[in-house]
Formats: sequence, structure tokens, C-alpha cells
Amino acid sequence: MKIQIVFYSMYGHVHTMAEAVAEGARQVAGAEVSVFQVAELVPEAALERSGAKAARQAFAHVPVAQPQQLADADAVIFGTPTRFGNMAAQMRNFLDQTGGLWVKGALIGKVGSVFCSTGTQHGGAETTITSFHTTLLHLGMVIVGVPYSCQELTNMNEITGGSPYGASTLAGSDGSRQPSANELAIARFQGKHVAEITRKIVGG
Repeated sequence: MKIQIVFYSMYGHVHTMAEAVAEGARQVAGAEVSVFQVAELVPEAALERSGAKAARQAFAHVPVAQPQQLADADAVIFGTPTRFGNMAAQMRNFLDQTGGLWVKGALIGKVGSVFCSTGTQHGGAETTITSFHTTLLHLGMVIVGVPYSCQELTNMNEITGGSPYGASTLAGSDGSRQPSANELAIARFQGKHVAEITRKIVGG
């Protein structure tokens, strides 16, 4: 079974989460896991001014996803930063190119799942993921989240991302906070859980 992880990351937080999701998915026998990033839309000069250009070098080797490739996957796990409670424009642009797949019904019955990052504790992680689900439902995908068998969801000893909708991390308003051990554990759980559900669907 083929599992694709498709993400957009500006400063690296979502990329770090994507690698944890991939690690979890690879724990499931038979999972062939690939990681891709979506194309950047921000001009080079703007990326340089914001410091994002340097940060993006850490994952410059990750291949850029093409919308058509989603049809080859059995499951797609999407990762995006939050932009005012919604997905980033780069991810929206990528999904807006899947009209041809929608017309053909090419993604119907495939598993879809979402993780994200936000700048603050209440910065819209849940609305970003649940609003992302709307697009996946239009494409006919089967949505999988993170059930409460993931013990890290109930961690009350620290500020942490993560919800039944999907893994998330809190980057801090200045982007200085990196994904915590608890957040990465939820991301690994999500990857593994999606792979297990996909195996049941694909394998019958």
C-alpha cells in the first residue's frame, strides 16, 4: 500500500512533523511511504527577508508534489501551517489543481488525514484541520484522525498541540518553538494509525 505525505512548510516545523508522521507510517508492514512538499508561491526576495529561505534549506531535497500523483496513493496525509485558522495558500493552490482528479473520481475511497502547526496555543489548529476536511470530503476521501487511544492527547502536564482531528505543533509567535516530544509522538501515532486503517481498506 502506498502512503503519501504531502506538506507545506515555511520555517520547518511542519516538515519536522511530516518526518514523524512518516516514521509512524513506516512501522506498519507493507507501507510504502513517500514524503513530498508542495510548491512555494512566495517570491524569493520575500522569503529571504523573512528568514524563511534559509530555514527551507533543511528540506530543499524533498521532491515537489504534483497533483496527479495523488491518484497513485492509497492514503494521503497532508500537513500545513495555519493561516488565520485555515490552510496555507500554498496548500490551497495545490488542492485547487485536483479538479481533474475530482472529475474522474480518482480519489474516492482513498484515506485522507491532516496535521498542522500554529503560532499560538489557540491559533486555529482545529479549524485548520476540520476546514481542510471539507475539501477531502468533496474529493471522496475517507477521513482518519487521531483517536484517544493515543495517550499523548490527554497530556495535561504541558502546553501541547494535538487533537482528535490530527497532530499539531505550536511554533510560537516568533517561530522559535520546535515540535515537542509529545507532539511528535502524536504525529507518529497518526502516521501509524492511518497506515493501519489503510491496510484494512486495501487488504479487505
